[in-house]
Amino acid sequence: MPQQAFPVITADRIKSIIGGSLGNLVEWYDWYVYSAFSLYFAGSFFPKGDQLAQLLNTSGIFAIGFLMRPVGGWLMGTYADKKGRKKALTLSVMLMSMGSLLIAIVPSYGQIGIAAPIVLVLARMVQGLSVGGEYGTSATYLSEMATKNHRGFYSSFQYVTLIMGQLIALAVLIALQHVFLNEQQLHD
Repeated sequence: MPQQAFPVITADRIKSIIGGSLGNLVEWYDWYVYSAFSLYFAGSFFPKGDQLAQLLNTSGIFAIGFLMRPVGGWLMGTYADKKGRKKALTLSVMLMSMGSLLIAIVPSYGQIGIAAPIVLVLARMVQGLSVGGEYGTSATYLSEMATKNHRGFYSSFQYVTLIMGQLIALAVLIALQHVFLNEQQLHD
């Protein structure tokens, strides 16, 4: 009996691949929203006055998130090996959401002073841990869910959703800038 050129794709496999890809999309959307909108919220987290200093501080905090990614990869990889990939991916999305929520609700520098940028740093550290853990875990999960002959194809969804997250963040920014809100409303 001849082998099939393409193995049967089960509904569970497709569901797992879509779920893993969507989680990755959400992670990277949240990650890139910070950089896309930093022009508008930098003044909320740092003292009034020097806009360049505000933007540099916001960029420095973005870099701190990148420094946390290898730590997140190690921690989440260890967790995924012990508790399972799905649980690790779910935890990763929850951590990213928690970091995003924290950034959204923290009072401004004018209201709580130096605590505002400290909370921003902590939120970005959590997001860095999250995205670092998501990247390796989702790559492993997608390759494990794929059929033997199509691992590269299914694993490529990770990179596609990474870029889609960035593009969606930029599309939201452009839509808000040019369709829905004026400059002052964006800063508010």
